Amino acid sequence: MRTFKTLALGAALAAVASASDVEVLTKDTFPDFVKENDLVLAEFYAPWCGHCKALAPEYEEAATTLKEKNIKLAKVDCTEEADLCQSFGVEGYPTLKVFRGPENISPYSGARKSPAIVSYMTKQSLPAVSLLTKDTLEDFKTQDKVVVVAYFEADDKASNTTFSTVAEKLRDNYLFGASSDAALAKAEDVSVPSVVLYKSFDEGKSVFTQTFDVEAIEKFAKTASIPLIGEVGPETYADYMAAGIPLAYIFAETPEERETLSASFKSIAEKHRGAISFATIDAKSFGAHAGNLNLKADQFPAFAIQDTVNNKKYPFDQEAELTEAAISKFVEEFVAGDVEPSIKSEPIPEKQEGPVQIIVAKNYDDIVLDDTKDVLVEFYAPWCGHCKALAPKYDILAGLYVDAGLTDKVTIAKVDATANDVPDEIQGFPTIKLFKAGDKKNPVTYSGSRSIEDLIKFIKESGKHEAEVTYVEEEAAEAEKPIVESMAEQAAAATEAAKSAGEEATEAVKSKASEVSEAAPAETHDEL
Repeated sequence: MRTFKTLALGAALAAVASASDVEVLTKDTFPDFVKENDLVLAEFYAPWCGHCKALAPEYEEAATTLKEKNIKLAKVDCTEEADLCQSFGVEGYPTLKVFRGPENISPYSGARKSPAIVSYMTKQSLPAVSLLTKDTLEDFKTQDKVVVVAYFEADDKASNTTFSTVAEKLRDNYLFGASSDAALAKAEDVSVPSVVLYKSFDEGKSVFTQTFDVEAIEKFAKTASIPLIGEVGPETYADYMAAGIPLAYIFAETPEERETLSASFKSIAEKHRGAISFATIDAKSFGAHAGNLNLKADQFPAFAIQDTVNNKKYPFDQEAELTEAAISKFVEEFVAGDVEPSIKSEPIPEKQEGPVQIIVAKNYDDIVLDDTKDVLVEFYAPWCGHCKALAPKYDILAGLYVDAGLTDKVTIAKVDATANDVPDEIQGFPTIKLFKAGDKKNPVTYSGSRSIEDLIKFIKESGKHEAEVTYVEEEAAEAEKPIVESMAEQAAAATEAAKSAGEEATEAVKSKASEVSEAAPAETHDEL
């Protein structure tokens, strides 16, 4: 009898241990689940995927926290449910998508840590603008590390409309609230109309009192939401990139050294606030990112400024001491436009061999910005498994336009983005963009399957010339499968990526630090 009780207790404990707030879905249960729940975050994964394994405990923790808010987290095993995963365009693991019913689907663009998942999905669950009262304001302020609240008169429709436009545009980034209670605005010591950004750091809040304008409020939110001297890492990189202003990196290996340098550079950061963001970065964990800024990745402390809009790099001389006076002078010269960017480039090919044009930093503008042509560019990494899988198809694609005599209208090109500085901040490999003739400032990023037929369709539909060639996949079934490497290939790619960390373009410092190679649709490429 005692043995029976022991076994029963063991079984009960095992059941508790295996309990999960993440719903496991199949092709049979998925449709009803997304219909019955207003908001669902679904993970498409493979059991062998290392990044999926790393995500699992974070995902479980987030699911438990979000359960209280009736926000559901689910997962689908793509090795068991291949057809279901293909129907949602899954091309790598893990892929996360937000569902508001079966038809309203959007990619999850937050970081893959529990707090970030909770924050992102909480924003998704609320209206773009929450109406606040004196009874709800204080609680709203604590809902996230940054919340944005507008105060205006009830009949001020213009301010209301402007603020709502900003909120709709940035709802993935911040929580937005509004109040027309004059007494509440007075209690918060603000006049109307105004916008207050409440934050859990620095001075606690920033106030916008300029004329209500969408662009001005957006810039205010992006600037005020960043600490005076913050820290670059998995949870913050995306915010720094989205701010649209240069980012000054302070690389140091110990917390004490980062704190000392921060204190030394505080007055510089204050003087240039709004023009340059300052942030420390852990050189022990993310030192490889120094290579992306054209710094030596083994010599710290170090300092560099990145023009995040144009992706230009301005490394400070690593042989010089990082003093307040030296950095102040360097920053002043940068702001004045007196510092030349550092450009990393392979040699320009003496001859373009093959149908795919080879781009390096030194001939980038000549090829990509040729205003007479639609230019399709693949940004790749030599170690990237997905890039290697795409290579033969990409060669065939380029050959089709050569054979059709369309090279005066369409250029198919590629660039090793680990060996060449390019104007765009590339967040995954391969990244494919079409630079349309006559409109080079607004390239279109390709997010479809990597089949030749779909790439042809993309060039025709997105290009100015609407150039079209014909191709029938020889192995249609194979072409329709997601381009996902085998376990061995993924492991090899990840190993090589780690070795090439200095050449990689920072997923970890890119908002998703520990999630590389297997993220869809592109194979992301750095684990800083």
